[in-house]
This record gives sequence, C-alpha cells and structure tokens, in this order.
Amino acid sequence: MAPPILTLQNIELSFGGTPLLQDAELSLSANERICLVGRNGSGKSTLMKIAAGMVEADHGTRFIQPGITVKYLPQEPEFKGYKSIYEYAEAGLGPGDDRHRISQLFEQQGLSGDLNPNLLSGGEAKRAALTRILAPNPDILLLDEPTNHLDLPAIEWLENELTAMKSAIILISHDRRFLEKLSQSTVWLDRGQTHSLHRGFAHFEEWRDNFIEQEKLDRHKLDRKIVREADWLRYGVTARRKRNQRRLKELHLLRQKKLDQSSPKTQIQLKKTDSSVSGKLVIEAQNISKSFDDSRLVKNLSLRIARGDRVGIVGPNGIGKSTLVSLLTGLIEPDAGTVKLGANVEIVTLDQQRETLNPSWTLKEALTGGEGDTVRLGSSFKHVISYMKDFLFNPEQAGTPVSRLSGGERGRLMLARTLTRPSNLLVLDEPTNDLDLETLDILQEYLSDYQGTIVLVSHDRDFLDRIATSIVCARGEGEWIEFAGGYSDMEVQQRRNSDTAESDDHKSTNSERTKSSASSKKSVESKKRKLSYKEKFALENIPDQISALELKIGEYEAVLSDPELYQRDPETFNQVSSSLKTAQSKLAELEDEWLSIELLRETLENP
Repeated sequence: MAPPILTLQNIELSFGGTPLLQDAELSLSANERICLVGRNGSGKSTLMKIAAGMVEADHGTRFIQPGITVKYLPQEPEFKGYKSIYEYAEAGLGPGDDRHRISQLFEQQGLSGDLNPNLLSGGEAKRAALTRILAPNPDILLLDEPTNHLDLPAIEWLENELTAMKSAIILISHDRRFLEKLSQSTVWLDRGQTHSLHRGFAHFEEWRDNFIEQEKLDRHKLDRKIVREADWLRYGVTARRKRNQRRLKELHLLRQKKLDQSSPKTQIQLKKTDSSVSGKLVIEAQNISKSFDDSRLVKNLSLRIARGDRVGIVGPNGIGKSTLVSLLTGLIEPDAGTVKLGANVEIVTLDQQRETLNPSWTLKEALTGGEGDTVRLGSSFKHVISYMKDFLFNPEQAGTPVSRLSGGERGRLMLARTLTRPSNLLVLDEPTNDLDLETLDILQEYLSDYQGTIVLVSHDRDFLDRIATSIVCARGEGEWIEFAGGYSDMEVQQRRNSDTAESDDHKSTNSERTKSSASSKKSVESKKRKLSYKEKFALENIPDQISALELKIGEYEAVLSDPELYQRDPETFNQVSSSLKTAQSKLAELEDEWLSIELLRETLENP
C-alpha cells in the first residue's frame, strides 16, 4: 500500500451546539476503497465534504498530494444554469480529458445527452451526475449515496464500472450489497469520532458489535470503580474525620468520564400497533392488464397473496412497479381482469416520494395531525416529545418545518407516521431510501415480527433477501413472473431457467441432424452433470485456505494498527501493507470461487 494521497487529521467541527466531529481522522491511499458508515446525522456527509475541500473544519488538517484530482458526488446534484445534461457533464471535465467518454457513459446508461436538466426523473438525475464525475477518471472519487434513485440494473452497472476503475474511493451508502462488493476498508463515524477497520463492510457489523460490547464492559468496570470510590468517601475511616479532597476530585473525574462515554440513543424505537386480523386471502388478482399511452405495464397477471406473505416487487425504473402496487391495492382499476381484496384488510402505505408530508407542517403537527400533544398508537397514546425521541428527533425540533428536514429525517418521520396507524397490510414503496444502516436493522426487525402481510417495492437486494418470501419480477412488455424466496433465490432460479432454456435449444438443434448423430448427442446429454474432481477438491479445501488467509490478514492488521509505524519504519509499513492488500485480494477470489462451486453443487443436486 502506497503512502496516503489524502489525509484528515484531528478534524473538529461544531455548529454551535454539541460538536459534530471530534478528533476525526481518515486516510486514503491510491486505489483504496473505503466505505464510511454511521447513523444519520453522525456527520458522514460533512466529513466527506471536508475531504472534498468544500467545508472547512474548525480545527485539524487536510492534506492532499499535489496533482491529485478529486470528484465529489452529492446526494442531490445541482443542474442550475445548464441547458442539457451533456453540457452539465462536460463541465466536469478537465484539460486533456476525453469528451467521448461522456457519450459512452450516457449510452451505457440509456441516456440522451440533450435531455433538459429541469425535466429529469430522480434516476436520470443521478445517472447524469455519475457521468459527470466518472468521465474524467479522477484519482479520488467521493460518493455520497450513489445508489439512491437507481434501479437494480443501474446499480449493477455502477458496481461493474467502479470495480474496473483505478480511482481511490470513499463511499457512503445504505446498500449493504453494494458496500460489500466494493469496499476494502471501513471507517465508522460514531459520536464524532472515527474508528477504522482494515477490512471490507462484510466484516464490519460483527466488528462493530464486538466494539460496542467491549465498550459496555469498560463502562461496567467504570461503574464499579465509581461505586467503590463513593463507598470509601461515605464510610472510610479517613473520610469520617476529614474529606480527602484528592479522592473526591478523582470521583468527580470518573463520573465525568462515564458521562462522556455514555452512548446517545442511536436506534429508533418501533412500537407495534394493534390491528384486527385479515382474512386468509388478502389479495387475489386474476388476468389483470393495464396500459397507459400505448405502453403496456401489466399483461394477464394472476397473483394470490395470502395472510403473512411478504411480496417483493422488482424491476427497472419506469417498468410499472408502482402501477402494479396501485392495481393490487385497489387504488386504480385494471383495463381487464379483476382484483379482489380479502375480508377485513386494513392498508397502510409508505410512499416513495414522501408526498403525504406537507412541507409547511411542523414536526409536531406531522405526528399529531395538528391536534393536541399526544400521538395515538393503536389503542394507546404517547406524548409527542417522547415519540419524537424514539425516532431520534430532539425536543427542540418539535417546531421545525418539514421543509427543513434532511432526507434521512424525512424518512424517519414517514416511518413514525406510518407505524402509528393500525394495519394488517403494509405497502412499502422504496422504504430504505435515505435510511441509515442502524435504522434499517430496526425496520427489518419490525417487519420480521409484523403479523400482517407486506407488499414491498425496493432496489435494495439485501433488504429483499431479509424480508421477502417471494419476488415478483418484471420481464418487460407487461409480463411479470413470481419467484419463491428472496432476491438471491430469484437470481439462482433465473440462472437455472436460463440453463434449462439453453439446453432445450441445444436439444432442438440436435433433433434436426441425422438420426445417428442425434442418438449420439442424446446419449451424452442424458448423463447427469456432476462436479469434477477438481471442483470437489476445491469445495473441500478452500474453507481451510480462507481460514488461514483470515489469520494472516489479522496479523498484518495488528502490525498496521501501530499509528507510528509509517513514520518509524516506512519500509516495513509498505511491505506489510502490500502483503495485506495481496492477501485481501486472494481472500476475495477464494470466497468467490467457493461460492460459485457451492451454487453449482446446489443446482446439480436440486435440478
């Protein structure tokens, strides 16, 4: 690993109240991929803007190697002053950059360069912004929620594009699968401080949980010490004669230390609201079709959704996912066919655009409906300030207009409003937008325990895997097909169907040949495909190789954890860093190889 090309040291920043950043640090080397994680409001975007040179810290230093080019992707791109998206993207190029690269990226993403920036959808705006920063091939890419508003094909395209680039990357995202595929290191921003893990996001959550457990243990030890010191002050022989001011001062310092270590509430509290049980059959659609302006979005679809089902709906933007949901829930009528809702169905919807939020409402009004100081939770009530705290809002935000809330805050507010209403059918349209990973965890827990039925539209593959019991996938031209299981299960079934179709085509071709040749081919094809000796050997031995590499990586990381190593012995630092990078790359290759063979084994054993 080469010396850092970008460093932030002892960064401090405050906006008049509690410091947002305290002694935060970050170091990025050439070609390195870092994911920056932390709850909403922890300062991730602010720290990234400091790295981009857009925000100046109150204290600390930012160093960037001379000649290094940096491109920053904001959550909400600004198109003001540009007549077309090509003109917007071209403004991001520097002297000597290839302008043909813009056209190539537009073509790959299905965009026309003459589109009016004022008429773009959310997905088109994000793809245009990505083109602007990817076209110059910068040394450093700073990406703040790059997958927001992108559909699954666009997310997978972006994964492949970033993997092929040589740029160093700092990445903020709530998409777990995206983070796992791209990150090599993880920086956790918590209570204003950064904590670094020299491994990708796939290893972060276990490491974070261990970190928190150790922190709890340290606080427990501190608690016991405070009790001992307080007991001595009350009952010690010396204390009865004369207070020992030194030990009294130490007790106050210990209490202050405990106060400093106390973790603020970092997870929302979701309370279940009671509702009557729906009938066993919740939705039954029979041969439904729907078209708009000669565009067929649904064609002859039949679907049965039973009580307790969790149905995920996936497909590219504009394919008709929201239209399908509206048909299934009775909001719009089909052109043909019928939709029947079961008995006693109570529907609650979380809309994608947060359209049910009036910008002029205050936070309190949005939760109470403008009536009183309490929030109704099913058959019970809770004070609005207490309910706000459950969703990480401060009491002083009660009078804040909705228009001034961040995207993450609006997302939490929509959840807070949605979950106050009793329901037995939850309709969630892109519920993960703008939510941090911790909030997503709690939402997933809530949905897993939810007793009713869920219809879910999402581009978040990990979220679909954790929640969905079946996936309804768009095939184009109004056709939809249902797969059992989550998103990963759907991918396996699609590959299996594709392999079967290829095999059928091959057999059809053979049948047209001479009888002797066809007979010979059929004999060969009738033999069941089995794992080769090499594949079996790899499947049995790769886990041991992975374990050995993980141990080696741990040893390298232990050496590199010395913050003074680079200054004291740069040669050793470079050697160990290089070895670590090689080991991490080899580990990723082995994990991919083992997974591919294991999927093949499952396919062969369960045709």
